[in-house]
Amino acid sequence: MACACTSTSSYSLTSRSYMLLVLLLLGLNSRICHGLGSFGFDIHHRFSDPVKQILGFEGLPEKGSVEYYVAMTHRDSIMRGRHLAASNNQSPAPLTFANGNDTYNWGGLYYANVSVGTPSVSYLVALDTGSDLFWLACDCNNSTCETSFQTSSGQVVNLNIYSPNASSTSKSVPCGSNYLCSSNQCLSANSDCAYNYAYASNDTSTSGILVEDVLHLITDDGQSKAVDALVTLGCGKNETGIFLEGAAPNGLIGLAFNNISVPSTLARNGLGPNSFSMCFGSDGTGRINFGDNGTSEQKETSFTVGTLVPSYNISITQINVGVNVSKMEFSAIFDSGTSITSLTDPAYTFISETFNSQVTEKRNLSNSQIPFEYCYDLSANQSSPMIPKMNLTMKGGEQYYLTNPTTEAISTKKTS
Repeated sequence: MACACTSTSSYSLTSRSYMLLVLLLLGLNSRICHGLGSFGFDIHHRFSDPVKQILGFEGLPEKGSVEYYVAMTHRDSIMRGRHLAASNNQSPAPLTFANGNDTYNWGGLYYANVSVGTPSVSYLVALDTGSDLFWLACDCNNSTCETSFQTSSGQVVNLNIYSPNASSTSKSVPCGSNYLCSSNQCLSANSDCAYNYAYASNDTSTSGILVEDVLHLITDDGQSKAVDALVTLGCGKNETGIFLEGAAPNGLIGLAFNNISVPSTLARNGLGPNSFSMCFGSDGTGRINFGDNGTSEQKETSFTVGTLVPSYNISITQINVGVNVSKMEFSAIFDSGTSITSLTDPAYTFISETFNSQVTEKRNLSNSQIPFEYCYDLSANQSSPMIPKMNLTMKGGEQYYLTNPTTEAISTKKTS
């Protein structure tokens, strides 16, 4: 028996206990431009084949299975508590990470392989638009950070652990010498700058000291000219919560807009405009470009800054589900740290009930292990359900169609 579950990717940190699952592959373009070139790197899904190959993961949920989507929503429920290419003819040339363009999408989060320090060492880090700090697991052990993974076959995959002492370009951020370090982060005027960064997820944090080191980049114009960017990062000596469960294998890059974030630092150092764009592919791969000015073919919608929690917000003015239209204006968080869209009422009720009224397949109500409210049974020879077209109208008038508003999951459990 197969069931088709409607799905949507994350709008709000507040949601009902069950939600309509609608995959939003919108490709929004984030732009705050006032400068030079751009650089980028690929991004992949947590459960994608490239990630499994790099980390040696076995026994992960099979893509398309009920367990796969249950795992994704579980990750989101935890996190919720908290080559766009050189075709733009930009000058100087766009940049990408020095160790290549491969990126990874794994468990609802997006990851990139970055190179830091001298000699250069590679780290697999999560990408998070909902936070600012770039941090790496640093001089820690398996009780204070994640140093390795064990596959289902028993193979141990060791992770690189950053150490300032092993990098000739690393230096500490002493108190009083950097505007990124406030006095309450210091035991004395000559001490290292300590940090303790707590995330919205329950009991999830990283703590350690701030250091400066080089982030290795190359131009993405075929010439691969080296560009070393000096950035401030957290030397994370202690991790808690989901960081000890593999949510951020080597660390995390904060993409928000405070001064310490990587996009802000690159712009401040004159390496490009204070902007970046992210593209998510249906196969779990994608790209992110810093300093990207976009193209004339891209649709645009403005971001607004969240007031209660610093975040990238978009404004939606209209929802279309088939022939039904609802004009309702509300603000939604655009978050790379979650994969399921969470809608509050009245948007949730309008989409879910209107969608359900236009689907002819039998609704599945019997599988309590599926964390979605609207799922439908498909016959064995049916490839996909007949579903209404859906689109969102953003403030400014641009319409974004849901390219994949439903997803299919194979259930191995029999129902009566």
